[in-house]
Amino acid sequence: MNLKVLHLISGGDTGGAKTHIFSLMEGLKDFVDAKIICFIEDTFYEEAKSNGIDIEVIPQKRRSDMSVVKKISDLVNDEHYDIVHCHGARANTIAIFLKSKINVPMITTIHSDYLLDFKDSFYKDLIFTPINTFALKRFDYYVAVTENFKSMLIDRGFNDQKIYTLYNGINMNSDPWVIVKDDFLKRYNIDYKGKYLVGQVARLDGVKNIKMTIRAAQKLSETRRDIMFLIAGDGEELHELQKLAKELKVEDMIVFLGFVKENMSFFNAIDLNILTSLSESFPYVILEASKMKKATIATNVGGINELIRDGVDGYLIESNDFNKLASRIDYLADNSVKSVEMGESIYNRVKESFSTESMAATQIEIYNNILSRRNL
Repeated sequence: MNLKVLHLISGGDTGGAKTHIFSLMEGLKDFVDAKIICFIEDTFYEEAKSNGIDIEVIPQKRRSDMSVVKKISDLVNDEHYDIVHCHGARANTIAIFLKSKINVPMITTIHSDYLLDFKDSFYKDLIFTPINTFALKRFDYYVAVTENFKSMLIDRGFNDQKIYTLYNGINMNSDPWVIVKDDFLKRYNIDYKGKYLVGQVARLDGVKNIKMTIRAAQKLSETRRDIMFLIAGDGEELHELQKLAKELKVEDMIVFLGFVKENMSFFNAIDLNILTSLSESFPYVILEASKMKKATIATNVGGINELIRDGVDGYLIESNDFNKLASRIDYLADNSVKSVEMGESIYNRVKESFSTESMAATQIEIYNNILSRRNL
């Protein structure tokens, strides 16, 4: 009989955690009876349903509404789930109250540095970061999406014997549906003829550090104007970033596309992928770009150096070093052979080591190990 695992997640997720759990559910579907409970009915729920994922909404009126706990505990106990697997701060908080009502192992996946999750909101950071930190300490086991995050947890006092590593994975076997480059760019009225397109998919917030991209554009503008930056994402820093681009006189080199639903079409359209984050885990935007054989220049943070081998699959640079970012873009814009070689290399690396099959196999090993330890 298959394992039964209940996943808890807020349902408002739009980034890496969403992609992680969707990829995981795809990989587990033939081996584990997995169900998702979310607490907000939003695009996460709709996408999960359209992907054939077993998902249910148990509405939570506000974060402090713990009426959901009884419904979840009844589900776990009545349906005989083997493991409860949480994702994110909201689910972790609910787990504090759920733990005493069920008798199965509870685990949580660390998708990001939990001390930075609410840094863009003073009040949320003040309230929710301590609550999430308190909640995390009460789990039975942890799944870190990089070795770097595992080390982070150990450094912060978590028991290293209770931490597993599970890298993000992506389906590399199916050919992605994409919009033809011309048609995709016409949607945004982009005239790309004679332009080298540098793409970045990111929320427009402080952690993603888009200001570094704009300053790199300004540096490049000193010698060339044939490079165009396409930034896919929305967020509270949009107007501030637009203002900075205008001040640095590079507004003609930077196009803010807003939220782009068709990520693979975006990566198909660009020549080079970049990531300038101050903090990351194991970013799906690099995995998605790799599927389209696009090299990435990224800041050397989180677990990125566990994916990109500097000079082989792309380039690693230090945070805020916009001069180096500009230099690497300048070089690849003039050396298409090297860019193609790196794109092929990262494609092969991801296909071999970071597929959904590999991800699911590792997760099943983790589940079985947890249950075997419980039975000792």
